[in-house]
Amino acid sequence: MSIKKSFGIEEALNLFGIKDKNPGTLVGEKSITGTGEYIESSSPVDGGSLGSVDVTSKEAYDQVIEETSKAFKEWRMMPAPKRGEIIRQIGEALREYKEPLGKLVSYEMGKSLQEGYGEVQEMIDICDFAVGLSRQLYGLTMHSERPGHRMYEQYHPLGVVGIISAFNFPVAVWSWNSMLAWVCGDVCIWKPSEKTPITALACQKITTEVLKKNNVPTAISCVINGDYKVGEMMTSDKRVPLISATGSIRMGKIVAQAVGARLGKTLLELGGNNAIIISKDADLDIAIRGALFGAVGTAGQRCTSTRRLIIHEDVYDEVKERLVNAYGKLKIGNPLDQSNQVGPLIDTHAVDQYTKSIEAVKAEGGTTVIDGEVLKGEEYETGTYVKPAIFEVENHFEIVQHETFAPILYMMKYSDLEDAIEMQNAVPQGLSSAIMSTNIRETEMFLSHAGSDCGIANVNIGTSGAEIGGAFGGEKETGGGRESGSDAWKVYMRRQTNTINYSTQLPLAQGIEFDI
Repeated sequence: MSIKKSFGIEEALNLFGIKDKNPGTLVGEKSITGTGEYIESSSPVDGGSLGSVDVTSKEAYDQVIEETSKAFKEWRMMPAPKRGEIIRQIGEALREYKEPLGKLVSYEMGKSLQEGYGEVQEMIDICDFAVGLSRQLYGLTMHSERPGHRMYEQYHPLGVVGIISAFNFPVAVWSWNSMLAWVCGDVCIWKPSEKTPITALACQKITTEVLKKNNVPTAISCVINGDYKVGEMMTSDKRVPLISATGSIRMGKIVAQAVGARLGKTLLELGGNNAIIISKDADLDIAIRGALFGAVGTAGQRCTSTRRLIIHEDVYDEVKERLVNAYGKLKIGNPLDQSNQVGPLIDTHAVDQYTKSIEAVKAEGGTTVIDGEVLKGEEYETGTYVKPAIFEVENHFEIVQHETFAPILYMMKYSDLEDAIEMQNAVPQGLSSAIMSTNIRETEMFLSHAGSDCGIANVNIGTSGAEIGGAFGGEKETGGGRESGSDAWKVYMRRQTNTINYSTQLPLAQGIEFDI
């Protein structure tokens, strides 16, 4: 029996109305004809087809903008708590559809089934967060220097928010943006990765069912599909005041230039080159577990994946031995089979990057701890399954300075914590970081001004697996964006300062006299 049948993928596709050929441009529940060219989604698990989507044309895109802009005028006038109630219902619908949607995520992207379910749970969690946020879109009040005046600031929705998401989290990152943007009164246009378009259609169906039931404009949620050329329609469009883009550093720089040229706003979540410092005072059971999941979870295809281990020389050999033992127990194969911990890379292009990176680290003088290889055999016939690899390196190696979206882990030694922190920071990226230590002086130094320069700095947990309650994002070439929790909602709104004169006079600020 095929994987699609035996794991319920065909049932999931039928449940969401996914066909062999699907519209790629959706305004709420309404489909718009595109170019007539189709992008096919093939699973990296077994090469099976999930269906294809019609590429969005310029004419279809302009129609999306027109209809979603009209929807914005109505949506923004709904009180935020009422918008929050609709998001609550979307969260309930996601709970209902968690199993079939999680399976589609796992099959289309290749992550383990547990991670597929976890990604949908992340969507549910951000819905819950957004519901509470709907009653907390606060401003500030301040004292005026002028008598009979008061001042305050408030936030208004921006309008159309463009969301460009990546294949590795095909639905969760969209929800981080859309749920907060909707609560703030914005409307959303989503361009999913061309590698994972089918799960986007499923999310659109779930969302529009709820919107229809509440008699609100379904055009607040739109999907467009295609490659970078379709993305360029949004990034160059002054009618889209905010672009939230997740992807490579190279892509982020292109997006930033295009949006910046029209003085638009960007929220960028780009590459990571994340390190765990393992102290001589670390609890090694915790350290090994955190490093293992960080390095091989999602087959190393998370922006927060652990790429580097910076290990104190006193425990280096023990950490190395325990990691080799742990890697030897990993099961690689069909990610929907929950006995496997590691699934495939997204496609053969990712495999090429994996093999080239291994060649590069060896050429620079890296020492092999566990060698990598592309796995062969009937179970691995797609050519997308690889063996997680470990190499001993120096932090300054050119290949170590780059992010490879694959399960390749680099190990290096340190003797002084200040040197370890300097090594941790000595890469262009600045997303996630961690220290494993039971020494409070070490952990506090790591979190201090002289510590990690990343947007995320963890103690005694790994680099991977962020909760939605905290703002997510990084510094340097990671882009500087913040999504999800805390006050990340402010990026989806425009800030306005208001001064009200309730006196019978008109004093000017700074005591300026202007009499006639």
